[in-house]
Amino acid sequence: MAKKIIIGLIFTIIFSANSKAQVEKNSDLYKSILSKDSLLFDIGFNTCDIKQFENLLSDNLKFYHDKDGVSDKTKFLIDLKNGICNNQENRQVKRFLVKESTEIFPLYKNGILYGAVQNGEHIFSEKRESEAGIAKFTNIWQLENGEWRLATSFSFDHQAHENKKIEKPFFDNDTEIEKWLTENKVPTLGLGVIENGKLQQVKVFGEISKDISAPYNTIFNVASLTKPVTAMVTLKLASLGQWNLDEPIHKYWTDPDIASDPRNKKLTTRLILSHQTGFPNWRWMNSDKKLNFQFDPGTKYQYSGEGMEYLRKALEKKFNKSLQELANELIFQPLKMNDTRYVWDKNVDTTRLAIGYDKDGKAYETVKNKTPNAADDLLTTIKDYGNFLVSVINCDGLTKKIFEEMTSNQVASTKGKHFGLGFEIYNLGNEEYALSHGGSDNGVQTIVFIFPKTKQGLLIFTNSDTGVSVYETLLKHYLGDNGQKIFDIETK
Repeated sequence: MAKKIIIGLIFTIIFSANSKAQVEKNSDLYKSILSKDSLLFDIGFNTCDIKQFENLLSDNLKFYHDKDGVSDKTKFLIDLKNGICNNQENRQVKRFLVKESTEIFPLYKNGILYGAVQNGEHIFSEKRESEAGIAKFTNIWQLENGEWRLATSFSFDHQAHENKKIEKPFFDNDTEIEKWLTENKVPTLGLGVIENGKLQQVKVFGEISKDISAPYNTIFNVASLTKPVTAMVTLKLASLGQWNLDEPIHKYWTDPDIASDPRNKKLTTRLILSHQTGFPNWRWMNSDKKLNFQFDPGTKYQYSGEGMEYLRKALEKKFNKSLQELANELIFQPLKMNDTRYVWDKNVDTTRLAIGYDKDGKAYETVKNKTPNAADDLLTTIKDYGNFLVSVINCDGLTKKIFEEMTSNQVASTKGKHFGLGFEIYNLGNEEYALSHGGSDNGVQTIVFIFPKTKQGLLIFTNSDTGVSVYETLLKHYLGDNGQKIFDIETK
């Protein structure tokens, strides 16, 4: 009886006075509603992005379910948080739209569009082709202050799923991702997915410049993602027996600013790669603009770009080669990283360069280093850096001992994490861990994660101050439970 009442109510709404005939699939209204549907479910529901739901639901929402009763917005969100999104076993349940079932009907009052009815069928499943359930739904979308919000939703006639064509998921739908990036003010997004120790996917979305799509091989400034490359140059030299991680650095270089401070004799490569130098991040942050020790080396953690630059100068002194030359020999040329460099030169293809932008869409001046910076401003592509991370996962060019030291906790960093040698380490439980590093500068937000045990990884490059806003959704989608664990660590 309840189901009949609900269905009758639906038909009353759909065919009430002032509603018009179904709109064409190429109409602006159809595309707008499908876009909101995708944001609500492909991002909101499928990745448990609760904020996405809160933004798209009307404060006056009424949700009618033929098995679970009636919910308002508050109850709906609580049930979502405490149900699927709080249950490890069911977290991977996802919703897919049955493509051919969708119908959109406009709602008018006095000739003015105020809402739309969306009819269709959707599938809920952990696996698309098995153990799935299908149900009919009707959503009433309403314009509130010029924005579409879901005001009323009916989900009914739940039954076993028969094989039907389903709508392409959000992260396989380039058009929807482009809209999502626009909403988050991210001009260009680069994604790399590593599976089974290989770079399996490279995707670049958005525009390289106005009305010009970003190419597959877009060049990004990746800010502090420079540091892991410098670290690997050093660790490869150590694996070759040409560099000692615990040898005092002063044998090769002493900065004039700290030459009279005896603590400079304590500096080693191990302390530099694990950020235990005692240096500030950058000397220009000090009032006198000079390098100094803010605590004794080796006593605690403090992230420092100065430490990496100190290491660069020592390496260059010993080997009589620039860091660019050392990286070319040990990493870039062997891995065919042809678009990766520390310095700006004539070989930079500016037509493929992702310029950095602030939150208001204003472009920053492009950094053009003539001298390698061991800590910052590396230019690279998703493909190049992805192949670099694959080489790290596969322990290419490293001895077993050096790899174990690189992935071992050297010092506690923040939020229960630790730094190894060149990467930060996330303990994910059950003896599983992730190595990570991020980059953040004006117009640059980048981050990478690799999982040496499962040989998986994810790269996220953006060219905007707002790039961090897309991290959560991407982590949860591409990394699943591990993405959730990483997010929980960062937000606890």
